[in-house]
Amino acid sequence: MFSKNLFSIKMFLKPSISLMMIFPLLWSCSFSGKESGMIKNDIEIIEIDIERLQKGYANSEFSIQEITKIYLDRINDLDFNGPKLNSIIQVNPDALKIALELDNELSNGKIRGPLHGIPIVLKDNIDTHDKMNTTAGSLALKNSKPLKDSYIAKKLREAGAVIIAKSNLSEWANFRGQKSSSGWSAINGQTKNPYILSHNPCGSSSGSGVAVSANLTVLAIGTETNGSIVCPSSANGIVGIKPTVGLISRSGIIPISFTQDTPGPMARNITDAVIALGSLSGIDPQDKMTLKSKDYGLKDYTPYLKVNGIDGKRIGLFKAPLGKNTKVDSLLYHSIQLIKDAGGIIIEIDEITPAETAKNSFEVMLYEYKYGLNEYFASLGKNAPVKSLSELIEFNKKDSLELKYFNQAYLEMAEGKGDLSDMEYKTALANLVRMSQKLGIDRVVEENKLDAIIAPTGSPAWETDLINGDNYYLGSSSPAAWAGYPNITLPMGNIDGLPVGLSIFGKAWSEPTLIEIAFDFEQRSKARIVPSFQVN
Repeated sequence: MFSKNLFSIKMFLKPSISLMMIFPLLWSCSFSGKESGMIKNDIEIIEIDIERLQKGYANSEFSIQEITKIYLDRINDLDFNGPKLNSIIQVNPDALKIALELDNELSNGKIRGPLHGIPIVLKDNIDTHDKMNTTAGSLALKNSKPLKDSYIAKKLREAGAVIIAKSNLSEWANFRGQKSSSGWSAINGQTKNPYILSHNPCGSSSGSGVAVSANLTVLAIGTETNGSIVCPSSANGIVGIKPTVGLISRSGIIPISFTQDTPGPMARNITDAVIALGSLSGIDPQDKMTLKSKDYGLKDYTPYLKVNGIDGKRIGLFKAPLGKNTKVDSLLYHSIQLIKDAGGIIIEIDEITPAETAKNSFEVMLYEYKYGLNEYFASLGKNAPVKSLSELIEFNKKDSLELKYFNQAYLEMAEGKGDLSDMEYKTALANLVRMSQKLGIDRVVEENKLDAIIAPTGSPAWETDLINGDNYYLGSSSPAAWAGYPNITLPMGNIDGLPVGLSIFGKAWSEPTLIEIAFDFEQRSKARIVPSFQVN
């Protein structure tokens, strides 16, 4: 049982950009502050941000190693024990060693950038060439050792971030079979929502969302094909940025669809997420999609953190998700009023993409999934635990746990497809691009002279059900996901103790505009709350 345990939390933020709204945490009666890692050596870690950490490092208030140790202790106390959030698959055994090396650099006057010494968690479909495995949550890859870092891991190490752990995910990024439960993997079981433990964290970047929200890390990286960053960010009360496909490289990430896949940062506030976004962007010869970012991508998006970023913006209201949950609608209308008060202009939009878009997206995903998985398995070299999609399917059939709760229909459907030269694939891809972009978001934005589009990200988290699977009934991720366009979600309020996010999306490479709107909204709404780990 969990009992209330009040504690004081200092706000280490600039008065002009107070980012969070802090409430008391519900804590296990068996935990003390020291045991939980909440407070050690007088360091208050709850809701701490990058700015505060960098000031503390610079002033020698605490070391990178001390901060890293606190987060590792919190993972042990809250994720592996206590409420057992199950958000972390594995901890980096070299995290403290890396932190010490970064401390030594600081003492010698070397600062790599704003991520120097910042703890970060990677979704476990992102390759790291270290003592951790990359599993996609699958027992078939339980001991898989990639031959090199992913582009993201490489960039983070160069930036001085401390990769402290890999996070749980919906197995195979939630594209394995029907009736799946988001946040479940055969390796790590079911991840729990930190607000109400019986509820779902959404996925597939479930562990990343929970780890950030529960203050087990400062930042996390998720991946999205359709909804897998924005949905867990919404369900866990944090910020998630799904960038334009091509802004951040996908090389070294276990794929679904190279047309739609993208990694993106997840954080407790817009500022931290934006700092990470700029640090990860760049051209990677191993991912041809990043070549498109040459004229559009930026290395620093922080200049767009503008207090009056909403003023004068024409913002489309995507009405299709409305009418499905009256409490969500009420939060949205409150947010709309806030936007109007900030000088924003709201234009109602009924539909964005043709109905056939979803069918074409699914067809493209199946073809690209087969191609991408086989390419990924080949990248693991001669010691790859599985060497093809067909081998993976056979492994799952023989394993007693893999198919215990849901099937592998999507893997089997993908295996039945031909190669990327098939006319069926080419036609579906052409239709998807045309319907989602020219006839979709581009059309709506241009016809209405919009700067962005808003919609509720999703519903409050549903109760986890391993038998019947997820209970999706409200969402707005598809238009931006199908088009490969950017989408930012951030907290807009809570319903019965469960957070709900507001999505802000737009045309390709419109990240600066979306950031302006999101930051201004965040400062005015202050909707982020600390999770309470309630048992019901």
